[in-house]
Amino acid sequence: MIEIPVSLGSRSYRILVGTGVLARTGVELERLKVGRKVALVTDPGILALHGETVAASLRAAGFEVTIVLLPEGERAKTLDVAASTWDRFLDAGLDRSSTVVAVGGGAVGDLAGFTAATYMRGVNFVQVPTTLLAQVDASIGGKTAIDHARGKNMIGAFHQPRLVLADTATLLTLPEREYRSGMAEVIKHGIVLDAAYFTEVEREAVALRAREPAVLSRIVAGSCRLKGSVVERDEQEAELRHVLNYGHTIGHAIEAITGYERFAHGEAVSLGIAAEAGIAERLGLAKPGTRERQVAALEAVGLPVRGAGEPPERVVEALSRDKKSKDGRVPFVLAPEIGAFRIIYDVSRATILDALADVA
Repeated sequence: MIEIPVSLGSRSYRILVGTGVLARTGVELERLKVGRKVALVTDPGILALHGETVAASLRAAGFEVTIVLLPEGERAKTLDVAASTWDRFLDAGLDRSSTVVAVGGGAVGDLAGFTAATYMRGVNFVQVPTTLLAQVDASIGGKTAIDHARGKNMIGAFHQPRLVLADTATLLTLPEREYRSGMAEVIKHGIVLDAAYFTEVEREAVALRAREPAVLSRIVAGSCRLKGSVVERDEQEAELRHVLNYGHTIGHAIEAITGYERFAHGEAVSLGIAAEAGIAERLGLAKPGTRERQVAALEAVGLPVRGAGEPPERVVEALSRDKKSKDGRVPFVLAPEIGAFRIIYDVSRATILDALADVA
């Protein structure tokens, strides 16, 4: 088991990565000296695969567990579902000392985290992510949200977890497409934050596609370390944390105009990375070969780098609604070389269109 500390003063917590971590949930929660009532928030599919293991561990440690089931996927992230979840907390008698434990992917973590942040002005929250995307990204950093009719993740709060338990054995149960999707975040971390880590991901591409347990644990822990270090320096996304949006500016636009149905999140981010690497190249910011290495790494793990299938003009139009924009200016995180980044405003429309043509 690998332990990664996230140092945030009174909000500090640990991330535990490895096989068999699910069965430690009760013991680890006991160490936090929280109240005995726990709401385990998950969906029916995850409950059958992994939730019962977590519940049994909690009960063995003496906790009183209430299981709260959500709709699967983004359908969970609505105000109506949040309201019914608060009702369940009240029915179970949860108080300020109680804990909400999220078991599942990013959507479960978002809804559970949002309800934990707002119930009684904030109760203890533990993330038990079971997808690659959630383990290396969504479960770390305290961003919680539900969706609004006018946009994804529009209503939310920062609420740091007390603990993150990433059991890499759960990744063996993921459908292939969902697993590959999470690899986009892994590669993103290396591109903009750590050249040595990126080189390791390149070297281990075959083992990662085969989901070799030892390699998975090491790579997941590496991503958690990088994400945690960014959160430590910029907890509430003032500036530095924008680096984690690499590939997401265009990726989110592609998701939006395709109704969040054609591409998995990581597939859209992969297309975004390919396009944004092209922007850096066209602006003369990137060293020769930088885009080629990024594209090769994405392809090596089975992610798309072309085939967005949408007119570039539609993608540019969607960029204007990016929630990270300031005074109408959309920031782009760009990689001048592997392991480095720059945040650039005022990228010309023509440059964006040219880069999008490469992935269309």
